[in-house]
Amino acid sequence: MSKTKKQLKWCKVLKNAEDLPEGRVVSVWAEHRGICLSHYEGKFAALDNKCPHQGGPLGEGSIEKGFLRCPWHGWDFHPTTGASPGGFDDELETFDVEIRDDGVYVGVEEERTHETTVSDVIAETLVNWGIDTVFGMVGHSNLGLADALRRQTEKGTINFIGIRHEGAGAFAASAYGKLTGKPAACFAIAGPGATNMFTGLWDAKVDRAPILALTGQVATQVVGTGNFQEVDLVRAFQTVAEFNHRVQQNSKHAELATLAMKHAILKRDVSHLTFPDEIQKLPAEIETAQTPKGRITPLKIAPPNESLDRAVEKIMNSKRPVIIVGHGARFDMDAVTEFAESLNAPVLTTFKGKGLISDSHPLGCGVLGRSGTPIASWFMNESDLLIVFGASFSNHTGIAPKVPTIQVDFDQLALGKFHPIDVPVWGEISVTVELLRKELKGKTDTFDQREEIVERWRIWQEEKTKRLKEDFGEGISSIAVFDALNGLAPENAVMCVDVGNNAYSFGRYFEPKNQSFLMSGYLGSIGFAFPAAMGAWAATKGSRPIIAVAGDGGFAQYLADFTTSVKYGMNIKLILINNSELGKISKEQRSDELDVWATDLHNPNFAKFAENCGALGIRVSEKDEVKAAMEKVLNHEGTAILEIVADVKLI
Repeated sequence: MSKTKKQLKWCKVLKNAEDLPEGRVVSVWAEHRGICLSHYEGKFAALDNKCPHQGGPLGEGSIEKGFLRCPWHGWDFHPTTGASPGGFDDELETFDVEIRDDGVYVGVEEERTHETTVSDVIAETLVNWGIDTVFGMVGHSNLGLADALRRQTEKGTINFIGIRHEGAGAFAASAYGKLTGKPAACFAIAGPGATNMFTGLWDAKVDRAPILALTGQVATQVVGTGNFQEVDLVRAFQTVAEFNHRVQQNSKHAELATLAMKHAILKRDVSHLTFPDEIQKLPAEIETAQTPKGRITPLKIAPPNESLDRAVEKIMNSKRPVIIVGHGARFDMDAVTEFAESLNAPVLTTFKGKGLISDSHPLGCGVLGRSGTPIASWFMNESDLLIVFGASFSNHTGIAPKVPTIQVDFDQLALGKFHPIDVPVWGEISVTVELLRKELKGKTDTFDQREEIVERWRIWQEEKTKRLKEDFGEGISSIAVFDALNGLAPENAVMCVDVGNNAYSFGRYFEPKNQSFLMSGYLGSIGFAFPAAMGAWAATKGSRPIIAVAGDGGFAQYLADFTTSVKYGMNIKLILINNSELGKISKEQRSDELDVWATDLHNPNFAKFAENCGALGIRVSEKDEVKAAMEKVLNHEGTAILEIVADVKLI
């Protein structure tokens, strides 16, 4: 029976009545209302599209023996009246239909003004705390939250980037946090969508990048019953998330969002909120969004006087101090560089800190460690004091424990993490540096090591020139790739590197100027570079060139999200070193005196793949082709791949 309707809005649902033949049904939409449009016995009718039993889409069903049959469980209804056979009271709601000259129209009531939901309150709170980018995939168990995010995108407060794989979204959000120090969000459905994010979340966690994970969840009433895509997400995220809670009907919703953001920002860690399906569209009633006002303090922490005095004494007695900077010093390099200049101290970086000081700076000595240069290791070994800012002392970096060391970090747990430090100093880096400079002014007597730095660079440049000439006729060497990139990469680019031989060569041969660098540091996850480039593009809002450097093994991990870059017009350039092998693993097998096994790869033509996705793709196999092709790729507006057929032995 048709209900009395007021202020009907007539919505065109078919262009022509002939588009729906006799005896057929189809799903159409009038405003946001799903309609099952039927044509039976010469009459058009509009019924509620949801079966009242399980919500099955009746417009995907069929008319059999005079009845409209639900495609999900076979329940029957009359095709035009919506009545249920047998006199049951589960008949369907019907709507008025008009056949006009320009099509078929259905009359529905005007939609009510949107009522603020729990998801709206949480989304607005997250925006107030600085979330402006979400990488995610919309699905059946996060639709209410997705709708709240949609409203924020329409206001211009959130940039939502729909990814093809949740792991890529988590990597992109991790890279965003590493570059900016602020969290972005990754967003997924329950079950597999949520678990797909784990690798990217762990990457953020171990590299101390703030990140927010938002997941849908099955309805609370079916939790524990083995429901479709049911995973205990609070328990699953327990190991990776510092803040980890399920949003419930009676939760303080804005407070949960506030605490999630505080933990992500202050702990530089993972926060996770999961939203049961029935919670997401609940009315918020009187609850309103929160802001950071009065909830967080400035983070400029000065060190204790005792630690500062001990550091000053060590530096005053030093003749050949060396400064080592890690990724944790990335926002304080102006102060650190001025401090180095006042001490005539060479500056070395960890691999994660690559580029924090230009290789062309008179005190710049490049990367220390396995991915580094002999220049950096030389000056560390010649020094009588190491002053370390924002580095974690990983085995990969190899900071010598035998040299007296001052370590400065605002994370107390990072101080002396792996072995005792002579002078651990807890404090924010720029504040600590300024206090050290003030206390040391006119009290130091250090050697000026600039001439030695020039000489060590000369020796290393001669060695690189020799290596550049090597050619076994089996592909292009990595040094040739980075020699070209040294001259062509924009000085303000953000460069994202993967793991493997390409990363070692990048650390060793690329000579940074003012570029920023992102990598999967402690986790060392293959596949990081290209999703990270998407995160960097979002973080810089397209204002800086973005270059990803990856091997064929790494890029193929998240190959599908190349289309995401094209879709959103991301200005990302991929330098793809293709040796058809997991070359670093082969090298490790040989090092362990084992047979090389299961490391060969079967690849597509990546340049043609790029073209099929709507991007620029260029493939080169000769060394003399590299520079011209790279210049063309880097100057291209939009997403592009330079595929370089490489010699796995020349790294």
